[in-house]
Amino acid sequence: METIDKIKQQISENAIILYMKGSPKLPSCGFSSQASQALMNCGEPFAYVDILQNPDIRSELPKFANWPTFPQLWVEGELIGGCDIILEMFQKGELQSLIKETAEKNKPESAE
Repeated sequence: METIDKIKQQISENAIILYMKGSPKLPSCGFSSQASQALMNCGEPFAYVDILQNPDIRSELPKFANWPTFPQLWVEGELIGGCDIILEMFQKGELQSLIKETAEKNKPESAE
C-alpha cells in the first residue's frame, strides 16, 4: 500500500488521530507530550501513530497535510493543527468540546 493511501486510510478510519513522536504514555518530544496530554485530558479515546516507528509516514504526511511539523491532530478527516493550536484550543475549552462531540458522534452503536 502506498504511504499516502495508508495515511488516508488511518485518517478516515479514526475520527480522532494524533500523529506524534512516541506514544501518549511515552512521548519522545516535548511538543508531542504536551499535545497528547491535552488530548488525554479530554477524556475520550483517540488513535495515534508514532512517526518514529513509521519513517515513511514521517516523510510523506507533511507534504500531504501541507503542515511541516509534528504532532498533527486530525479530527474527522480534517487537520486541526500542531502543538500550539492544540494547547490554545485546550485552554479555551474548544478542544474538549470538539473531542467530546466527535467521540459521541462516532461511538459504536450499543446493542440494546
